[in-house]
Amino acid sequence: MSNGLLKGKKGIIFGALNNQSIAWKVAERAHEEGAQLVLTNAPIAMRMGEINELGEKTGAPIIPADATSVDELNNLIQKSMEHFGGKIDFILHSIGMSMNVRKGKHYTDQNYDFTMKGLDVSALSFHKVLQSAMKQDAMNDWGSILALSYIAAQRVFPDYNDMADNKSYLESVARSFGYHYGVAKKVRVNTISQSPTMTTAGSGVKGFNEFINFSEKMSPLGNASALDCANYCIVMFSDLTRYVTMQNLFHDGGFSNTGVTQEVIEKFGQ
Repeated sequence: MSNGLLKGKKGIIFGALNNQSIAWKVAERAHEEGAQLVLTNAPIAMRMGEINELGEKTGAPIIPADATSVDELNNLIQKSMEHFGGKIDFILHSIGMSMNVRKGKHYTDQNYDFTMKGLDVSALSFHKVLQSAMKQDAMNDWGSILALSYIAAQRVFPDYNDMADNKSYLESVARSFGYHYGVAKKVRVNTISQSPTMTTAGSGVKGFNEFINFSEKMSPLGNASALDCANYCIVMFSDLTRYVTMQNLFHDGGFSNTGVTQEVIEKFGQ
């Protein structure tokens, strides 16, 4: 059901790989709510995924861009403004990767070349997106830019590895750049800390099924789905949240504020 929350708005969505992706759900919901879109992902991810199908469904052109490349980001933003015939209202950064996780390297035995690559892809790329947009004066006043995070930025989840550090940096960028973008253009910058969600990226983390099962029992409302996260993103892109900026917003069924639940107590009392 559409409420026209994004009617007339234009946005760029990074990271839609397949229909499990949160970014994919955000693109579908943004389209339903009246937005015009540009879809983008790294060329290698586009070969792995099904983004062309999403482009056809949403009427969105697909502009490849490696988010670690300033030149490619500048091209993406320029081409997007040309396509829209004007400035941009919202951007979703939904990108994350850890080579240490992929290669089975323990947190205490990292390959630092892998670490720096993961930091660049997962977090520094967000600063690059923001900087490129600001330098090109690409965002409309009161625009909204989001990145997706996870509570491992604040708490220890051992097998989340260096992705936890990446998410911490990501959230810091949102606060720091959010200040400057707010002063300059009234653009708001936030992160959404989502429940563990069974996406292609998430399922690569060791013990991810256990993450999901544990948080389901620890969350009063249960885990938030990818579609529910997409709905939250839509609200954050809309004019209903104009004064929300520099925040890390938990979307996790209450997990982040729960010490223990009766269900967990009973499980360990058996």
